[in-house]
Amino acid sequence: MCKGLAALPATCLKSAKDMKHRLGFLLQKSDSCDYSSSQGKKEKISPTQRVSQEEVKKWADSLENLIHHDRGLAAFRAFLKSEYSEENIEFWVSCEDYKKTKSPAKLSPKARKIYDEFISVQATKEVNLDSCTRDKTSRNMLEPTLSCFDEAQRKIFTLMEKDSYRRFLKSHFYLDFVSPPAAGCGPENCKRTHAHTLDCNSNVVSQCA
Repeated sequence: MCKGLAALPATCLKSAKDMKHRLGFLLQKSDSCDYSSSQGKKEKISPTQRVSQEEVKKWADSLENLIHHDRGLAAFRAFLKSEYSEENIEFWVSCEDYKKTKSPAKLSPKARKIYDEFISVQATKEVNLDSCTRDKTSRNMLEPTLSCFDEAQRKIFTLMEKDSYRRFLKSHFYLDFVSPPAAGCGPENCKRTHAHTLDCNSNVVSQCA
């Protein structure tokens, strides 16, 4: 047995110092993991985790399922923004909001705002409509009703469905919701790592004996 530091071989002393350093580091890491775990329980669940995989799969079934879900709509909007074509979804959302207007007095100003922003030839966010649909929507502005944008909205929906929606399903904006979360340093992982390191260090001690 090693009875004193002076009697220990140099290799044994070095192994003992390495073991001490590793044990100290491991204890700090274990405390850090426990703290992170307790903090994670207090924090809100990330947006990705709040959406069930069943719901995410429905997004791939139809564009309607996607944009009628808050998180799905936000993800699709972010994707369109990355392609510089967010005006399509913004127009669709504006039309949905317009159709919920209850006061007849508000129809005309709200309709004019949508028309000037998305349909007029001088619109700041002009959407891609054929001349026939554009002309019909322009005539609807004379006497706006809750359905005056219906045809234009359908055309833009179809455009997104056949084009950008398909690309969205192949992009990371959607796939990030489908991919399982990466394994973190949970309590069980920390315990296994701790035990494994202690076993390794025990072998070092036995070699010094």
